[in-house]
Parts: sequence; structure tokens; C-alpha cells
Amino acid sequence: MLAGFEPEKIQNLEGARIAIRSLLNLVEEMKAENQRLRKEVGELRDEVNRLKGEQGRPDIKADKAKREKSDHSSEKERRQPKTWQKESKNDKIKIDRIERLSVDTSGLPADARPNGYEKSIVQELCIRTDNILFIKEEYYSPSQGTTYLAPMPAGYQGQFGPSIRSLVITLYYAGGMTEPKILEFLTQFGISISTGQISNLLVKGQETWHAEKEAIWRAGLGSSDWQHMDDTATRVDGVNQHCHVLCNPYYTAYFTRPGKDRLTLIHLLQGTKEVQLLLNSESLEWFDLLSTPQWVQRKLTKLFDQPITLAELKKWIEIELAARLNDQQQARILEAAALTAYYAQTQTPLIPILLTDDAPQFRHLTRLQALCWIHEGRHYKKLSPFVTHHQHLLADFQEKFWVFYHQLNDFRDAPDPATADSLRQRFHELFTTVTGYDQLDQCIAKTLAKQARLLLVLDYPHLPLHNNPAELGVRQRVRKRDISFGPRSLDGVAAWDTFMTLVETAKKLDVSFYAYVFDRISQSYHLPSLAQLIPPLAYFSSQDPIPI
Repeated sequence: MLAGFEPEKIQNLEGARIAIRSLLNLVEEMKAENQRLRKEVGELRDEVNRLKGEQGRPDIKADKAKREKSDHSSEKERRQPKTWQKESKNDKIKIDRIERLSVDTSGLPADARPNGYEKSIVQELCIRTDNILFIKEEYYSPSQGTTYLAPMPAGYQGQFGPSIRSLVITLYYAGGMTEPKILEFLTQFGISISTGQISNLLVKGQETWHAEKEAIWRAGLGSSDWQHMDDTATRVDGVNQHCHVLCNPYYTAYFTRPGKDRLTLIHLLQGTKEVQLLLNSESLEWFDLLSTPQWVQRKLTKLFDQPITLAELKKWIEIELAARLNDQQQARILEAAALTAYYAQTQTPLIPILLTDDAPQFRHLTRLQALCWIHEGRHYKKLSPFVTHHQHLLADFQEKFWVFYHQLNDFRDAPDPATADSLRQRFHELFTTVTGYDQLDQCIAKTLAKQARLLLVLDYPHLPLHNNPAELGVRQRVRKRDISFGPRSLDGVAAWDTFMTLVETAKKLDVSFYAYVFDRISQSYHLPSLAQLIPPLAYFSSQDPIPI
């Protein structure tokens, strides 16, 4: 930064200003590097102490003031005051019985007269055992050598009735209780049950529920022309994996997979047991988009319009191309084949628009991608300038950033072409700003490069400006992970994904999860399926997504 800098050559005020600006940016760089090196030295010292058999420094959380200082949330900037009016809760309470209470008139004055009634609602819950001894009639046919036994009522199987089975599932997946705590809760009321039996109720024999989850997912894909997507780390039997969340206002679906690369996400969208691949003339578009060399494309034409599996294509690439392509280039070929298959199939609803953060694996999954403005704002929140002048520059720009965000929100409420053009011009003016604070200017330039994806809302005003619904879905998995660590088997993985899908979807559809689970386990089927409650094409846009 100071190469060729000679103070004697500063001849005017502008030259001095440039020199001071360069020195201030150098201070910022040195401060950031110093903090990084301090952290690295501390970690190395802890590691040396551990290798010596000693303990490292204790992990003591910072006090509240320091935690708030490092908080990257933008909730305060995004919040807009709204009129609030207290609603009556009594209208939502179901009355199970009415009990009339009388006044003891023996102690009243002589002139006391009846003056009507006053209503008071008291909520109460009755938890008690309802253990049943079933005496099943039995017949025996000597001629057939067969015993005929009276069947159990619908919903009753094994040692536990539908109420206990529904309660265990609700407490674990919706209530966030651990298996030992569920055991403790049930034994308090005289239920004789073991941890193994609780685990079986939560994990085993859930094929019907898995089918319900798939129906919810497919109905959710067809309920809007846009979807949210996000992911979080999870553990499966002690091994790191990833939980992916796909959602919109009517459903939330969970999928645990070993990886989070683009091929994994395409497979998730395909909704098939094995990833489907297809190479044909449509693949050429994807090859160009994913920067596949032309000589590779020519070789791949030999495989066009032929059925091929992932293992077969990997083997072909290894034999024909691996010597001249790196791992990333080979991965792009697999992704192009998977995308071709995804857009060629008709069994799974296609997603025209995906709303995500700017992680690279989300690129090119759908024809259009919208980016989350809140994620974009976090890049500015993470800047921590040391120089006071830079702090003022950052605060001033952040204020303008969120003013523009609120203008976009206002546009969504009342869209029109003239306002859209004005906002595009305003975006360009705001994100071509040069402040002189290098780290801030770099962030601004990166935001400008994302203009098309950040301003997609101007073409599709029904799109949200943020990816919060997916992040809220992720947060539920994180809380579950913090309480129960993670599933330990494939059955456990499937059960976690299925029941968390049911819990979060029921919440969005305003359905009692316990009532729904009990309705299915008791086989009464009074409630419609959650998939049936998801309205089709609720947010359909008349504009067709722009092709690649």
C-alpha cells in the first residue's frame, strides 16, 4: 500500500487527503491482522498445553455487552413499528363443560337480590391412566385346526394405546424432551415403560409417516413458484452430516444428507432414491453455464440419450477424462447430467425460483435465484473498523442500506414499473459509492455484483426479501441437535426428518400436532392430511421464469 509513497512529494490538500486515507486503511489492515494473530497464538498455546497433558484456557462466555457488540443480527434496523391491539384469548379456548356456582344466601343482607351472572374461564388439564384389560374372545375350529381371536380395536397394538404413543412422539419431536425425561414423565403417572420401548415408539415402524412427509414435500413444491432453502450441520452416529431445509409459507421439509455440495442438492430436488442422470442436447446449456471445456463436451456427446447411473458416469470420467480434469471440473459434469435429468422429469414439481443466501452450492439449481437481503446486510455487520472515521462511514452506509431495504418492502406492497426503474437506479447509485474505507468499499463492490439476484423482487414482487423462514426451520433442527445430539441409525435419521417436517408444517397450517398424530395412530382419520391442507400455487406468478 505504501510502495512508492514519498511524503516530500505531497504538494496540495488532495494529495495529503489521499495519503491519510491510505494510512488509515493500513491501520485497519494491521489491526485486523493483529487480532487474527493473537487468536492464532492463543489457540497454539492451548494446543501446546494439551500436548503437555495440561488443560487449555476455559471457554468462558463473554459478558452481555461484548456479546451484543459482536451480534450480527439486523432485527433492530429491519423492525418497523406496527399498531398493536390485544386480542381476546377466551375466544380461542374450547369449553369442555359448564359448571354453575351459587351464592350462599344465608349470609347475605335482607335486601340482596339476584343480579345475573359473571363468566370466568379456567383452563384445566386432566392427566390420568386409562389402562385397559382386553379380554378377547377365542374360537377354535378342530376341522380347520385354526384358532380365531377377537381383533383389537383400531389404533391399539402392542403394550401402549394411541394416547401414549401420540404423547411420546409429541413430547420428543414437538416438545424438545429427551428420552430419559419422557421416561421420567410417564413413570410419574404410573406407566410402566422402558427407554428401549420409548426409542422404538419414536423410530421404528414409521413407514406411514414417511409417506406423509413425502406427500407434504411434493404438495409444498407445487404450492408456490418460489422456495426457501438453507442447511445446517448435524451428527449421525457421531459422523458429521448436513440437514437441508426446504420451505415456503405452508410447509417446512427436512432432509439429512452426508454432504451439501450442488449434486446433493439436485438429488434432493429430484426426490428419488438414487440420483438420476441424463445427458442429451439440453445438457449443452448446463455445460456452458458450468464452464465445462468444449473438448470435454464433444467427448460427452457419445453418452447422449443413453441411460446411465452415477457409478457408470464416474467410471467413464475416470477412464476418459480424469487425467486432464481436476475434481471440481469432474463434479461440474455430474451436476450438469443431474440438472438435465431434473428438468426432463415430470414426477416432481420443478422449482422456478430459489431464495437462498449466496453460498456457491445454491447457484444454478433453478432457472432463477433470489438472494437474501438480511444475509447481505450481515457482511456489513461483520466489519469492525478501528478508526473512528471508518466507524462513521460504516454507520452512514448501513443506514442507507436499510433505508433502501424498506423501500423495496414498500414496493412489494404497491408494485409499479416506474418505481421498479427508480429503485434499480437507486441501487446502482448506492452500491457504486466509494467511501475510502477499503474493507467497506470491497463489500459494496461485492453487493453490486449480485444486483440481478438481489433485485429479482422488482420483477417478481411476491418474493420475500429474506430467507428467514428457512433459517427458522434450521434453528429448530439446531435446538433438537443441542438437546438430543443426533440420531444414531438410518431409521433415526428418517424419523427425525419426517417428524420435524410434520411438526413445523402443522405449526404453519395451524394444526395441533398432537391431535394430528393421535388422529392417525388411532386410525380415526377425522382430520385431513397436512398435504391436503397445503393450497396449490398459492403464490403463482404470471411471469414465466427467464430461461438460462
